[in-house]
Amino acid sequence: MQRETGFSLHICDESKKEELYKLFLEVIKEGNSYPQIVPFSYTEFQEYFFPKKSIVLICKAKGGEIAGGFFLKPNFPGRCSHIANAGYLVKKKFRGKKLGFYLGKCSIDTAKELSYRGIMFNLVFEENTPSIKLWGKLGFKTIGVVPNAVKKDDGNFQNALIMFLDLS
Repeated sequence: MQRETGFSLHICDESKKEELYKLFLEVIKEGNSYPQIVPFSYTEFQEYFFPKKSIVLICKAKGGEIAGGFFLKPNFPGRCSHIANAGYLVKKKFRGKKLGFYLGKCSIDTAKELSYRGIMFNLVFEENTPSIKLWGKLGFKTIGVVPNAVKKDDGNFQNALIMFLDLS
């Protein structure tokens, strides 16, 4: 899938996992969107981002550099595995270029193709306003709040939202 701005979407193969891992480490160090903290090993990354039944797509910029990516996987096992979970990464220098919207839209389309009936985000940090606005534009609704879910680097806590998009 090619975007008119020069971005292209690809399945993440073995040759790009290390680059995606480095991007993941950058994002978790920021502390604004993922619950993981560093140190976070490559093995832990693979278990989190690439479990069985997951699909991982990367977005390449001109020249082949990874600009971002996302995973899509069942949020629950068994009879509830038709509800997906997704996580997104956008490299800092590519933020503000509507890449998050593009990745979100692509993940929704991919989830539909894979017969998921919904996408659920378990922890959208309440102070991550750009993310909350983006998911709202894509049709996600807040279905719950987890009080004090996120311990920030300064020792304070923030709530996390549970967001859902019905695909049925």
